[in-house]
Amino acid sequence: MAIKRLFIANRGEIALRIVRAAQTLDIETVVAVSDADRDSAAARQADRAVVLGPAQAAKSYLDPRLVVHAAKASGCDGLHPGYGFLSERAILPTLCAANGIAFVGPEPDVIDGLGDKIQARAMARAAGVPLVPGCDEVKTAADARREGDRIGYPVLLKAAAGGGGRGMVIANNGDEAEAGFHRASAEAVAAFGDGTLFMERFVPEARHVEVQLMGDGKGGVVHFGERDCSVQRRYQKLIEEAPCAAMPDHLRQQLHQSACALAASVNYRNAGTCEFLFDVKRQEFYFIEVNARIQVEHPVSEMIAGFDLVQEQLRIAGGAGLSVTQDQVKLSGHAIECRINAEDTARDFMPSPGRITRWSPPAGEGIRLDSHMSEGAMIPPYYDSMIGKLIVHAETREAAIDRLDAALADFTVEGIATTIGLHREIINHADFRANRIHTRWLEQVLLAERKGAAA
Repeated sequence: MAIKRLFIANRGEIALRIVRAAQTLDIETVVAVSDADRDSAAARQADRAVVLGPAQAAKSYLDPRLVVHAAKASGCDGLHPGYGFLSERAILPTLCAANGIAFVGPEPDVIDGLGDKIQARAMARAAGVPLVPGCDEVKTAADARREGDRIGYPVLLKAAAGGGGRGMVIANNGDEAEAGFHRASAEAVAAFGDGTLFMERFVPEARHVEVQLMGDGKGGVVHFGERDCSVQRRYQKLIEEAPCAAMPDHLRQQLHQSACALAASVNYRNAGTCEFLFDVKRQEFYFIEVNARIQVEHPVSEMIAGFDLVQEQLRIAGGAGLSVTQDQVKLSGHAIECRINAEDTARDFMPSPGRITRWSPPAGEGIRLDSHMSEGAMIPPYYDSMIGKLIVHAETREAAIDRLDAALADFTVEGIATTIGLHREIINHADFRANRIHTRWLEQVLLAERKGAAA
């Protein structure tokens, strides 16, 4: 049955994005807010706002029982978790099901299975998806040395329940593997409550490439192309592109097929992203993980595919199934997204909360801005520092870069520090223009050059 009233269990630009998509489909919207977000753009545009609790996320956005209780009490028959917060916690769809609320996302067992990196590797292997050479579990420091010796250094120790670079350590030899085991395990316990580790070959100059998927929960899966998310700092993405201009077409087709095969094998439902490591030198790609939710960078896929992925999410959650077949997805042009963060890049990316005294964003052909900000808006210190996403689309990568550069030049924000200037540095760097980037390029090259120039 189609969703009639949707509870949006998130904040910021994604909450506003979901409100607008739902209202386009004539779905009533109720947005959850903390005390700090009472006057947010999403709260103002939604049909209703419900205060969950204080500004601290643990007492508001991160309390699954509180969230579902608020959804039930406000008469909602659907719940969209957005990204972050509870979006990949199986307890949320479990509680939704127990309360007769349609969850806009995968089934709980799929979230659990894919959320455990070791189980996810087993699922990928069973579906015939290429894996990074490695081992599924490292139980002791001695295991770490032995497996590192077998795989060949450098290797990467990773938390099975992890993400965002936490519980992740590179080892270049046996001694570092043993020491890295203790460090990664301790980080994993602190961050996720689970110190289980696995090990993979480390590819020094890899690309991070991911496939946007949508599944009907019955084995039907459609992809909307791939994204290149290689511009990263501390494993956090800053710029995303679609398609991956460094990947030849025959590998691109194999990549799409692998992602769809894995999703179909687990009867994946709703939006998800299958992430891969692309070894450019070896011309091989390897499975990393599945993000069982809509992602921050979904707009670049929308720009090249011409589909509204959030609307598609809502239709699927309401029981309508996929509204599009693979042959109807015609990918065209090139899109690039910059994450605009309230951070001071000259002070080690220190967050810059405060009031925006001037907000003058760019506009024009092929330019899209997803943001909840406006002049006079207050950025609270409690949450992620992203204040918007600037996305451009053009016929070619070169034209898209030029369009993005012009848009960034026209983007004026005052009262806080932002990453706008850094993005202009990145996209005008000779390496970025020539597409000679990798996941460590920003830190090893551009930021190192910045530091050298300031010395």
